[in-house]
Amino acid sequence: MHILDRLRSPDDLKQLELSELQDLCGELRDFIVDSVSKTGGHLAPNLGTIELAVAIHYVFNSPTDKIIWDVGHQAYAHKILTSRRAKFHTLRRYGGISGFPRREESPYDAFNTGHSSTSISAGLGIAVAKDFKKEIGKVVAVIGDGAMTAGLAFEGLNNAGHLDKNLIVILNDNEMSISPNVGALSAFLSHSLTSKRYVRFKKEMGNILKTMRGIGENIITLVKKTEESFKSFFTPGMLFEALQFDYVGPIQGHRLDKLIPSLEKVSELEGPILMHVLTTKGKGYEPAECDPTRFHGVGCFDVSSGKKSGKVKKCPDYTSVFGETITKLAEKDERIFAITAAMPEGTGLSVFAERIPERFYDVGIAEQHAVTFAAGLATEGLIPVVSIYSTFMQRAYDQVIHDVCIPGLHVVFAMDRGGLVGQDGATHQGAFDLSFMRSVPNMVVMAPADEDELRRMLLTAIQHDGPASLRYPRGVGEGLLLGDEIFPLEIGRAKVLREPGEILIIAIGNRVYPSVRAAEKAEELGVGVGVVNARFAKPLDRETILQAVDKARSIITVEENALQGGFGSAVLELLSDQGIFKPFRRLGLPDRFIEHGTPEELRRQVGIDEEGILKTIMEMSGMPHGETEGG
Repeated sequence: MHILDRLRSPDDLKQLELSELQDLCGELRDFIVDSVSKTGGHLAPNLGTIELAVAIHYVFNSPTDKIIWDVGHQAYAHKILTSRRAKFHTLRRYGGISGFPRREESPYDAFNTGHSSTSISAGLGIAVAKDFKKEIGKVVAVIGDGAMTAGLAFEGLNNAGHLDKNLIVILNDNEMSISPNVGALSAFLSHSLTSKRYVRFKKEMGNILKTMRGIGENIITLVKKTEESFKSFFTPGMLFEALQFDYVGPIQGHRLDKLIPSLEKVSELEGPILMHVLTTKGKGYEPAECDPTRFHGVGCFDVSSGKKSGKVKKCPDYTSVFGETITKLAEKDERIFAITAAMPEGTGLSVFAERIPERFYDVGIAEQHAVTFAAGLATEGLIPVVSIYSTFMQRAYDQVIHDVCIPGLHVVFAMDRGGLVGQDGATHQGAFDLSFMRSVPNMVVMAPADEDELRRMLLTAIQHDGPASLRYPRGVGEGLLLGDEIFPLEIGRAKVLREPGEILIIAIGNRVYPSVRAAEKAEELGVGVGVVNARFAKPLDRETILQAVDKARSIITVEENALQGGFGSAVLELLSDQGIFKPFRRLGLPDRFIEHGTPEELRRQVGIDEEGILKTIMEMSGMPHGETEGG
């Protein structure tokens, strides 16, 4: 009988011997690889934290002890150990379990995560609340080295050190070159520094020496200098000690015989503690170990070979079109710089980094810094293109307003994953960028209907002397043949695709072609429908839209963005300002967070797929047609 089959809750781990725990890690590794090969998901980071998850649940008593997994890319083993193994085949699928920790899903998930670097601040809040309510239980925040590049992580560390609350931060280091070769000396230092007696002795001696005026203070200074110099020579602990954390480590993260005793000792200490754990991304699955970047987030794949399974794309995706286009433009214009926040592959900028490395900057998980850094470049006459996922651009909204738009600097925002991204769920849907970008003065807001318009809009933004943003979806385009020459668009100019009929659809972005296909079907049913490709959410093409509206009886707007303050609202505001009042329907994302599922499932659910648009057309024509789930 497999050990996994015997586990019903984390408490069952505590009955296992060390050898059984090691066997359990192997079973977890095989189970996660097999499951993710069928569902897709985040593989390499989760394989790297299996021993850590087992050790944490072996030592601590969740959910009384609160365990916060930063981002959640590393929490699959945690989910399996906390009674969700039977549902794991539904991972990231519509109606199934989330790929990230969620409080609504399990009492063992202490905090909802999706965007990185939140665990320390959240953990400190929980620790303060526990202290205030005089509740028992430890608070453990597990954060990756990549997430440590974000300012929020250091804000949390700074405040936690100041408040001196009981908070354990586990730094999962799987890439940084901090102390890679410390070996046996590292193990010795780690053992010494995790000793409860050592920490208590250091604090008690400090208190005694503080009472001895003059000589006592000099001894404290000398001892601290000696201790810190010794530790800083061999370990990266100085940074964290300066933030008032007791530093423990580095610990080998795949050695349960090292992890468990260290965690047991750390669990007995008081005050803020940082435990540094060294792990390997993709551990135990050779394809993921050899290429952890490709296996960070994967679709379905063949376990034996590691190769992708499923249909081969017949046309390029928007991300690769963007990457190739900006690189070609930059090769002709040395003012163009490319900036991303820890997502060179995900944003398609790997090709730019390879061909023009001197003008490529990956700033780490630091979206705020990326935007203000770009603003600084723009003040010197350069043209920075900041490529960040729509959902992550939200983190830098203050910088977009204050540092770019108020001074009117020429910064281009290229927002990948605009709209519904699918299985990553509510934290990753690009649902709000049309709303939050169009509300800022000086900003031009564009969304391409196809891959050729993406290229043209990128050139338009680069030639426009001011802030400009374009958002484009995840996935493949319309399969258009792309020529060598790219032509810019006229700012704020829409395009009439079908002459207005009884009903007019004004669509933007990736909802333009579904609107055209729905209009063609409606015409077969006897309803004339015109379609305008707006192209710009700001400025709107007032002339084209008003002329088309004048010829139609009813108007429908279609977008893959939140209805509140989105593109449809912009059109409605235009008509209201002109005193035009006609039957009007806005199709877009409703006022709720959209959960995980395939983009096709989610579009069908909210009524913005081809069938949902057709249904709305027929309803407005007085000829109801079909039903749309949740529409």
